[in-house]
Amino acid sequence: MEVDSVFYTDRSGRVSSNPLLDQLPSYQSLLYRRKSSTAGTKRRSSSRGRIGSSGSGKWGVGTISRREEKPKSQTEERPIRELPRTMAEKRRDNTQRLEEDRELSSLKQLEHSTRRHLRRLRDDVHQWLGSLKLWRGDIHLIEGMFGTGILSYFSFLRFLVMLNLIIFVLMFSFVMLPIIIAPNVSNITYNLNLESECSVYPSSARRGLVIFHEHITDLLSGGGFLEQTYLFYGYYRADKIHFSNSTYNLPLAYLLVTIAYLFFSLIWIVKRSATGFKRNLVQDEDRFQSFCNKIFAGWDFCITNENAVRLKRSSLLYELRTDLEEERIKQKIADRTRKERCRIYLIRLILNLFVIGVLMGCFYSIYLATIFSQEVQMDTKKDNFIVDLIYEYLPSIVITLANFITPLLFSAIINYEDYSPAFEIRFTLMRCVFMRLTSIGVLLFSLWSQITTCGKEPCLCGYNHVLYSCWETRIGQEMYKLTIFDFIIIFAVTVFVEFPRKLIVQHCDCGLAKWFGQQEFAIPQNVLEIVYGQTICWIGTFYSPMLPAICTMKYFFIFYIKKVSLMNNCRPATRPFRASSSNFFFLVVLLIGLALACLPVSFSVAQINSSQACGPFVNYTTSWEVLPNTVSELPHGIKTLLFALSSEAFAVSFFVVTCLIMFYVIALAGAHKRVINQLREQLVVEGRDKRFLIQKLCQAQRLSAIKSPGSKSQPRSPSYHTSFSNNFNESVFLAHSPPDSSTHV
Repeated sequence: MEVDSVFYTDRSGRVSSNPLLDQLPSYQSLLYRRKSSTAGTKRRSSSRGRIGSSGSGKWGVGTISRREEKPKSQTEERPIRELPRTMAEKRRDNTQRLEEDRELSSLKQLEHSTRRHLRRLRDDVHQWLGSLKLWRGDIHLIEGMFGTGILSYFSFLRFLVMLNLIIFVLMFSFVMLPIIIAPNVSNITYNLNLESECSVYPSSARRGLVIFHEHITDLLSGGGFLEQTYLFYGYYRADKIHFSNSTYNLPLAYLLVTIAYLFFSLIWIVKRSATGFKRNLVQDEDRFQSFCNKIFAGWDFCITNENAVRLKRSSLLYELRTDLEEERIKQKIADRTRKERCRIYLIRLILNLFVIGVLMGCFYSIYLATIFSQEVQMDTKKDNFIVDLIYEYLPSIVITLANFITPLLFSAIINYEDYSPAFEIRFTLMRCVFMRLTSIGVLLFSLWSQITTCGKEPCLCGYNHVLYSCWETRIGQEMYKLTIFDFIIIFAVTVFVEFPRKLIVQHCDCGLAKWFGQQEFAIPQNVLEIVYGQTICWIGTFYSPMLPAICTMKYFFIFYIKKVSLMNNCRPATRPFRASSSNFFFLVVLLIGLALACLPVSFSVAQINSSQACGPFVNYTTSWEVLPNTVSELPHGIKTLLFALSSEAFAVSFFVVTCLIMFYVIALAGAHKRVINQLREQLVVEGRDKRFLIQKLCQAQRLSAIKSPGSKSQPRSPSYHTSFSNNFNESVFLAHSPPDSSTHV
């Protein structure tokens, strides 16, 4: 027996070698690497041990023994119904397990029975909890008709409903509920300095005979009878709530709940996006794998609707064309001359300067609209109901128009920048995200420029108390109006744009109607809409504690509006966004919105003086001041511990430890990625081995047929063991010439 032979076990269990297996491409490549190395006998023996990990290793002794032990240990724990086997094999395993249980002692039988019943109970509980999920039937219907791409949008919408509901429960439990129950069971301490000029808070409630449309204006703007209610910040004027055995610090609870809902949102979003991040971390950039995934694993078997089947087929064709186009563009980029590169860079520079100019123009328009709207609202003279309502919603109208016009402009500009199709989509979406989310920041900056300036003189109270006696409530009203107007726009577009367009396309045979076609359900644009609304909710919750409840109801109705629109008015996009099959892109955009929402909330809490006429932070210069004041009242030991945790020494140590952990995680991720690349190479090697064995099998069948041409029976397979059937059709394998051993499958 040769030293460099491939071992396998025959039926009697003896170790033998086969010259055929020595010809495997994987083994030949091993021999080539071994001969080219200068290592000695240890190197040869170690490489011989590595044969088990290559394509030919399935015949190795160690591999066979490990293969026999590993499934046995795994299948003993897993339920039979979860095993990837046929029904006959599952019945045989069930019978074998029952026989093994009879041979065990009574204590072991009781242990196995208890474990089995606990597993069934856990599965039943999981199934029952799954049946309680919101919109479970509706989402399954959408998945069956339109596939997992559109399903991801509605699942994302359900996630936001649950997130806002939990945020509202936090605000209600720790801020609103103590105020509600306090008059009956305790005393409330209100610390308002009535002699101070800054504590004057004039009521905006209408008196006397109120016209009906004025109630509508108050309902849509958050003013009037809604201003001094549980809806806004200014209503919570309590400082301490004294119960029988304890004292409740409402300002501290208000600040901590604000930090808690932002931190909770961050943790939940990161947790949900971890799966997609892991997938992207090890994603192969090779186009060969991308083509294979789309051809062999790209079909969505949840689709049952014929129209959705045609759309899915066209979308797969579009993605394959896009991949080929990207390859062509990469080759075109590689072949560019220096003159062509300079020309395209100059064009991109000019177009990006134009985009920046458009964005600056939109932001300046939002700034002017906000200043004008605030000045008009200060005027007590009211001209007309419609005109007053337009003035109230003027910033929201300008923001909506900017969000409608700029995506169309960006889509037209990107065609002249000569990017790849995939990058065009991502770059356009990121521009739209920047426009939508930054417009909220410009609105807040415009309001703060009015709040923190008192003309040429310094502000007596730290803010403009003459125009904004309770500036937090005013910002809450602006966030409230943005939320309401966003919902009105979504509803109006569905009823007055998408539905008439569908009727025109169905009942009008003119060429213009056919050219426009039915409205497409564009997933990225719809996701940007709800991320924009959620960012407003995160910012506005501090100034309007009931805003999460309004957003919960808003997304609840949006779900049914979008479902009806999808079923009746729209059709799935023929060019779907690549990340629509997973929520990773949605959660990344949502994470950007959360980061942008934390900035204005943190700035207003830590930098701007809190109102002295309303709210829980009347006795503090800023809202953040309540935290150090509360810490100073704690016992000495706890106070010393907190001061140590907030010291520079602890911050530096924590930063160093965090960096070490981060470097370890990065190194671990790199090691995992290298292992994955090795496994991919191993799959390629095993594919070459399989093709080689199939060629040998076909040659053996052909030789057997030549030797016995008169026999009607099927040719017998060779003496060596293979996992293929003996009934192969030769024409399948011999239609092409035998490939080279280095060919990749």
